[in-house]
Amino acid sequence: MTPMLQNRESAGPDEAMEKQAARADLMPIDLSGLRRGNTGIDYAHRFDSGRPGPEVLVAAVVHGNELCGVHALVRALATEPRPERGALTFCFCNVAAYLGFDPAAPARARFVDEDFNRLWDAETLDSPRRSSELDRARRIRPLIEQADQLLDLHSMQTGGEPLMLAGTAERGRELAIRVGFPRIVVADPGHAAGRRMRDFGGFGAAHGTRTALLAECGQHRDPAAADNATEVLARFLAATGTLRPEAARRICDWPERPAPRVIEVTDRVTIRGQSFRFVGNPENLDMIEKAGTVIGHDGGRPVETPYDNCVLIMPSRRLATGQTAVRLGRYVA
Repeated sequence: MTPMLQNRESAGPDEAMEKQAARADLMPIDLSGLRRGNTGIDYAHRFDSGRPGPEVLVAAVVHGNELCGVHALVRALATEPRPERGALTFCFCNVAAYLGFDPAAPARARFVDEDFNRLWDAETLDSPRRSSELDRARRIRPLIEQADQLLDLHSMQTGGEPLMLAGTAERGRELAIRVGFPRIVVADPGHAAGRRMRDFGGFGAAHGTRTALLAECGQHRDPAAADNATEVLARFLAATGTLRPEAARRICDWPERPAPRVIEVTDRVTIRGQSFRFVGNPENLDMIEKAGTVIGHDGGRPVETPYDNCVLIMPSRRLATGQTAVRLGRYVA
C-alpha cells in the first residue's frame, strides 16, 4: 500500500511511541476482493437469516491505522457466518485512510481529513460540510441507523490490557459483561471533541434497546490485538444470539476468562490550553492512590486526581487543544 493521505496531524511523538510500543508489526490485509459487498455500499457485507430478529453490525477500521478489526472481520468472513435470526453486517469503515497506511509512518493513516469517530451526531452529518470521513460516514449511516446492536473494533496508542467501552446506559454494561472479554468494562460518556459512532442516536440514549460497544483490543501494531479483536467479535456474536456458540467458536475458540470488572468514568480531562504535559509517563489503568495528586499540567494549570484510588484510562499521546488527555474513573464492580 502506498501513502495517499493529505491529513498530517501532529504525529512526531505519536509515531515514535507507536513504533516503540509495537513488539512485532501487525500489517494491513488486501481488501480489494471485499470491496463489492451486497448492500450497495462498498466494503459492507450483510448476512440475513430470513427470520425475525435484531440487526447486528460489526464495524472495523474506523481509524485507518487500527488494523486489528480488519483481521478479525476477514477471519470471521472466512467461516461464512450465517446468523440464527435477524441479520449480521460487517462493515470496513474508513477504508480511504486504511489504504494509505505506511508502516514507516503508521499514525498518519489515522484519518484522511478528520477523525471519523467524532462525527456521529445529526447536526454534523446533515451539515453541508465535506471531508473524506464525512462522505464515508454519510454513506454508511443507513447501516448504523438500522442496527439494533453494534460492536466497533479499535486498538490503542499504547500497550496494556484491552478495554470494553460500554457507555453510560446499564444495558451496555450488561451486554459487555455477557460478552465476557475484555476483562475491564469502562462505563464512559464519550469525548468533548465530538460524538463517537457507538454513541450515535439511540445507542447513546439513557433508555431504549439499541446497544453499542466499543472494544479497544490492544496496541495498534501488536499482533495480539488482532487475536483479541477476533475473540471479542466471536464472543459478541454468541452473546447477542446472532450465531450459535459452536458457529461463533469457529471464528475463535475462546478460553475461559475471569469475570469482567467495571470502571465508571467520572471525569474526562479535556485539554484547554495550548500545551499539555503529563507528570511522568502514565499507563492505561494506572491507579493513583491519593486524591489531589497532580497528574499533569494544562497550560500551566495543574490537573489533579479528584478522589482516592483514581484510575487513569487511556492517557493519550495525541495532546492537542480540545482533545481528551485522559479519562478518570473508579472501580464500581
